[in-house]
Amino acid sequence: MEELMKIADLGPGSRNVNAKVHVIEKGEPREVVSRRDGSTYQLAEVLVGDPSGCILMSAWNEDINLIEEGANYKIINGYVNVFKNSMRLTLGRKGQLERIDEEIQANKEVNLSVKEVKSRFNPRTYGSGGYGR
Repeated sequence: MEELMKIADLGPGSRNVNAKVHVIEKGEPREVVSRRDGSTYQLAEVLVGDPSGCILMSAWNEDINLIEEGANYKIINGYVNVFKNSMRLTLGRKGQLERIDEEIQANKEVNLSVKEVKSRFNPRTYGSGGYGR
């Protein structure tokens, strides 16, 4: 079994993130256009958390419909990137999301996405980072 990480222990560039989370809030999907190739994708921001803290998760395309507010999930092989100086958890192309029946309490007081973080990547040159899953 994969080793589970606590949300509060995530940082910019965290890779191979395996965690169990509760969906606190799911935003409305919106259309975004890739700067790289002009393709259009659906994106929704989802606030997820565990007892240690919470973070915004970027949900793309078909993953948006799989996520239900108030439900609990296991994230397998996710990663953290920085968008507009804010940490975001994402599944990317290799990550998985699995609904679980386990009860998970989310700590809304420690929100990693509120803390300003400087990205080490230039957004104009950095690749799609999971766009178009």
